[in-house]
Amino acid sequence: MGRPNRHPRGDRRLTAGDKTLGEATRLVHAGRGAGPRRRTVGPPIEKGSTVLMAEAAALYDDDAVTYGRGGLSVQDLLSAALAELEGATAVRLFPSGLAALTGAMLGVLKAGDEILVGDAVYNPTRRFCERVLKRFGVAIRYFPPSLAPDELIAMAGPTTRLILLESPGSLTFDMQDAPAIARLARDRGILTLMDNTWAAGLYFKPLDHGVDLSIQALTKYVGGHSDVFMGSAATRDPALVESLDHAIWDFGWSVAPEDAYQMVRGLRTLSTRLARHGQSALIVAQWLRDHPAVAEVLYPALPGARDHALWKRDYTGAAGLFSIVLKPCSDGAVHAFLNALRLFGLGFSWGGFESLALNCDPQFNKRVWAPNLGGPAIRLSIGLEDPEDLIADLGGGFKALARN
Repeated sequence: MGRPNRHPRGDRRLTAGDKTLGEATRLVHAGRGAGPRRRTVGPPIEKGSTVLMAEAAALYDDDAVTYGRGGLSVQDLLSAALAELEGATAVRLFPSGLAALTGAMLGVLKAGDEILVGDAVYNPTRRFCERVLKRFGVAIRYFPPSLAPDELIAMAGPTTRLILLESPGSLTFDMQDAPAIARLARDRGILTLMDNTWAAGLYFKPLDHGVDLSIQALTKYVGGHSDVFMGSAATRDPALVESLDHAIWDFGWSVAPEDAYQMVRGLRTLSTRLARHGQSALIVAQWLRDHPAVAEVLYPALPGARDHALWKRDYTGAAGLFSIVLKPCSDGAVHAFLNALRLFGLGFSWGGFESLALNCDPQFNKRVWAPNLGGPAIRLSIGLEDPEDLIADLGGGFKALARN
């Protein structure tokens, strides 16, 4: 025997506690939409794949969120906050920083295009270019990170579609003149994409300087606690927003609401944390510059360092990540230095509250123009510890290095 219709046209809600419905049905629908939502200082976390629409016509409304993978309240809030940070028309979220880089590239490149890539780029980005883009008919050419803007643009040919910048560059912290490159590229109809993770969207604004796409690994400084992955792509160009949307939908990317919530939380304290990272890094870098075992400190924010003038012109602050070049010594001595550290963890990534160190040289063999630094390089991520304690820890590392 059929049950009476309990949801007439225009009202799809079920009455709570309706005893005409079976118990299993009432349990499935109990509590849906019950009571007003309270306002807290943090955004609500909505969990769901299915999004219920008010009426049939809305199911195919391209302007509505019809499936949870498109992002719900907390993802929307994070995107809006990042757009405010970046000065963007729109920001799109990806499940990792690498996914943001690869997604942005896939959104604008096609078979037959060419991309020019800075040779100091993050190694996973290079791996994607070599393993994926080449396989699908995109030509890759690498340029020395120190190349002048006019020399870089002179490399471009009729099929050059995109220039990928990373400034400062991974491991060696080479700076590029992004404003000049972006201006010259735009005159040629070439897009520019910049990995801006080091400045965290706070100390350098690529979009303000003419760059078309600003990418961040939010995993680093925005997250700030080394416990969640995410990336973002920001732009002011509506056509590029559409390209990013297509890449996200076509490849099935999405970010979890809990992860987005953690990124919102990290964003609230970004300016305070990043300032502390930079202040401590400068203290440690100044001490290292004067150490007899150190040949050079690769940190653009350090007065007298390579590219300091360019950093000072364009940046309003500095991150806590830099490298040092040791005077010539053996691999064993480098390992002894690293193994003696107690406060610095040995690991990849950076931008968290804790300090990290790693030896760089094993990654240099991937470059077209291997850097001639004159000695082994070690990358340091300066965390939120007291800088005096970090200096003492590095001092212990130098003592171990001297014994080998």
